[in-house]
Amino acid sequence: MTPNHPASPALILLAALALTACGGGGNGGSAIKPEPKPQFLTLDGKQPQVIAHRGYSGLYPEQTQMAYEKAIDAGADMIELDMHMTRDCFLVARHNAWLSDSTNIADVAKINSYVAARKRTTPGVLVNVKYPATPENGPAQYLSDLINPSNQKSVLQPLVVDGEDHTGDWSISDFTLHELRTLLGGTTLDNRADRPTEWNGKLPLISAQDVIDIAAAKGKAAGRTISVYAETKNPYWNNQQAIANSCGTGSHPFEDAVMALLEQNRFNTPDAPIYIQSFDPDSLKYLRKAGMKAKGVQLIDGNDYNFKDGSVGYITNDEWTFISGRPYSWTLAGDARTFAVMQTPAGLAEIKTYADGIGPWKPQVIAHSVVPYKDGAGLKDVNTLKDTGLIANAHKAGLVVHSFTFRSEASRLAGIFKGEPIQEYLAYYRLGIDGVFTDFTADGVKAREAYIAELKAK
Repeated sequence: MTPNHPASPALILLAALALTACGGGGNGGSAIKPEPKPQFLTLDGKQPQVIAHRGYSGLYPEQTQMAYEKAIDAGADMIELDMHMTRDCFLVARHNAWLSDSTNIADVAKINSYVAARKRTTPGVLVNVKYPATPENGPAQYLSDLINPSNQKSVLQPLVVDGEDHTGDWSISDFTLHELRTLLGGTTLDNRADRPTEWNGKLPLISAQDVIDIAAAKGKAAGRTISVYAETKNPYWNNQQAIANSCGTGSHPFEDAVMALLEQNRFNTPDAPIYIQSFDPDSLKYLRKAGMKAKGVQLIDGNDYNFKDGSVGYITNDEWTFISGRPYSWTLAGDARTFAVMQTPAGLAEIKTYADGIGPWKPQVIAHSVVPYKDGAGLKDVNTLKDTGLIANAHKAGLVVHSFTFRSEASRLAGIFKGEPIQEYLAYYRLGIDGVFTDFTADGVKAREAYIAELKAK
């Protein structure tokens, strides 16, 4: 969508700017009017934040030093990472627990017998769900890596992550941090066919501490604070793997390592330049009980678009119910609810008891639909957008809203945006979004500049 094709009026919910003219000068002339200050609809009244999703992952291998440094150079306010735990109990920056899709491990295995031998080939086992096994709750069984309930170390044989089967892949928890740094290189992941490949496999994997150090060094050089936005990824899986690898002494060695990371960087304060995010409330709640004072964000996932009415789907007839339909800890506990409940006023109030914000999927903030609906319609056919009220309700509950994930490829944009990613950002900025997770930092910054100019022109 070009500037001559504005977003739907339903999205333009900007408050009127109160511009007061200055009084006349002492000589009867008019004083120069000061430039109006933009009045943002964010929770704190400040400009929305651009969060570099896994660094500048649209152009560089994600979660590498280059990706983070390039994102900061492009104007990112925060740099985001996913945290997993290595075999020797360090927190490493990587999106998935399996390594073949965002590293060059398959190529390395062809010439390195040690790496090749680490592939996990043992199948998982099916476990019956504890809630009523009805179609509206999803599959009646989920896959588990605990193939021998009497032997905790048996989880080190299959590669099943929160019900997701990755038999025949390599687990991040089978390698030390040094091995990950020296043996493997990072690659692009999402939309990989559309993204540059020049640096794939050439940049080492890095630790969570490295990301903090990059933010500090680049922030100092730029004269501004760069915050870190770190996710406890697949916390149940990471804890079980860590216990089997003899990391720590308690039941949550993964979160205990996060606490240690906060303390050693003097980040365990409400105003520290860090957010700790998770899709699983149990992880955030444990961190709070363990003494975390840093800001926390409850991520909210979903599975499907319903282009007939703009709603989001959660329950599927396959493993995606367990992966993205509900927090995995809820499946284990026999709780059949889905992420949908987190978006209700009661759900938001519950989140406020242990977190400072929410991180919803984009269509949970703005409903995408095709009107009139036609069979087979997809994202490219979306012609109607509607504010779901989630931002306003979250703000009412005192929660910031950071939505994911903004990508610039045409295949990732609703048809109403006419292939213009800036227009997508503007739709969310106009609603008062507090921050956006983006693979393309420069586009998020450019759109924010356009939004600010738009506000000043009012």
